[in-house]
Amino acid sequence: MPSWFEFILLILASFRLTRLIVYDTITEFLRRPFHENVEEILPDGTTETYIEIKGKGIQYWIGELLSCHWCTGIWSAVIIYISYILWPSFISPIIIVLAIAGSASIIQVLLEK
Repeated sequence: MPSWFEFILLILASFRLTRLIVYDTITEFLRRPFHENVEEILPDGTTETYIEIKGKGIQYWIGELLSCHWCTGIWSAVIIYISYILWPSFISPIIIVLAIAGSASIIQVLLEK
């Protein structure tokens, strides 16, 4: 069982990995085969962008997974925790970097309010 400090690091790393996969522009190439960005002009003249899931079967399932931060969050947490248990010396630096980035994201959002 991880210590409280390690547990918090795992939480922050999972949070950041999830956001990286679901929302960040840098990982858009992962989502592109499964999502299509659609722009719609609203009656007031503003443009709204949303995604449509592509395909059927497994392609659609992956598209749904990559569009849902709750779903992706579960798998991110599983991957991070199993990696932490199996390869602690390899994954620890990655967890720390993701945790630092996750903390910075939270601080940035709090400062913008």
